[in-house]
Amino acid sequence: MRSWIFAAALIFAACTGSPSSGQQSQNGEVAQGPPNSHFTPAFEGQTRAPEARSGVTIHAQEIASGFDHPWAIVFLPDGRMLITERAGRLRVVTREGRISAPIEGLPRVHAQGQGGLLDVVLSPGFAADRTIYWSYAEPRDDGRGTSVARGRLSADMTRVENVQVIFRQMPARESGGHYGSRLVFDREGRLFVTLGERQRPESRALAQDLLTTLGKVVRINADGSVPADNPFVGRADARPEIWSYGHRNVQGADLNPDTGVLWTIEHGPRGGDELNIPRAGLNYGWPIIGYGIDYDGSPQHESSQREGMEQPVYYWDPVIAPGDMDFYRGSLFPWRGDILIAGLNSQALVRLNIEGERVTGEERFALGVGRIRDITESEDGVLWIVTDEGNGRVLRLTPQT
Repeated sequence: MRSWIFAAALIFAACTGSPSSGQQSQNGEVAQGPPNSHFTPAFEGQTRAPEARSGVTIHAQEIASGFDHPWAIVFLPDGRMLITERAGRLRVVTREGRISAPIEGLPRVHAQGQGGLLDVVLSPGFAADRTIYWSYAEPRDDGRGTSVARGRLSADMTRVENVQVIFRQMPARESGGHYGSRLVFDREGRLFVTLGERQRPESRALAQDLLTTLGKVVRINADGSVPADNPFVGRADARPEIWSYGHRNVQGADLNPDTGVLWTIEHGPRGGDELNIPRAGLNYGWPIIGYGIDYDGSPQHESSQREGMEQPVYYWDPVIAPGDMDFYRGSLFPWRGDILIAGLNSQALVRLNIEGERVTGEERFALGVGRIRDITESEDGVLWIVTDEGNGRVLRLTPQT
């Protein structure tokens, strides 16, 4: 790939040939196929919320292209972006589409299957310490696993220095799937890391095993140490970094800007993508309960509910295959406080109306740009996405006026 390119700005329309807007079915729900499973929701509104049309039409403007399966995008204080490529490259991109050469100094990644270089975030004190954090599939002697490293971004942004691996998911597995992983700092500067259960049937059960970090959300301090108030600290039968467990493959996470509470979104099998609020020490059920079926059509779960296991705030059947999620904080779109979700196989931007801890409406925008992996917001309220493809793109989303 060229070190520097300038991509022409293009306007992408929806599948109908016009800029994208929400699609509505005849029964008042978002247009979607029949469910794969026949589980009964645990409460009203847990799935298939009413269509909530906001009247917005979105312009998608291509800013840059040529990325190898970009995975994450984060803004630097000067307005430039850091973008990860699953192949193991980290780049700086300007808002005009200028792409840097790969930043040097990152550790080796296992860039096969779903693995590679994954999320990237800035230290809460980046303006002073220039520290960045990233997650990646780490090759190990006994397999591979999700790891988190940090390092100082050089002033010229050409390399990371003083690299330290601060967390390693255990145990390593040979599987090429379900690494997670999103990185989210809370208001106190502690780091949430979302982790998959590594996909294979024999590792699914480890999402329930508190002596592993497969299928977990963990919480660590910025240096990788364990916060003293984590829920399993002091227990011999659990790893102290675990925050919540019973997750499948969490690839989206954000703090609710009103409450500071972590929300996550995770992939289900055929049916059962979930929106959750992971709380300290609680069990979210995978693979024992859920709202989907296995890929071969056989039952996946014992049931959809069990005492001692938490229900999702919302679920999708059929799935949307969610990438990242973000609460919208700006005012450019009329969506403040709503959740925006990057859709992979759904190839859509999904918006959820949120009231308290319940979903009250859903809207989908078919942008016509393919699989959307990540979504983020710049300080002016503009939305930015990256597409999951071999010639991955960065696109700028604004409302049509």
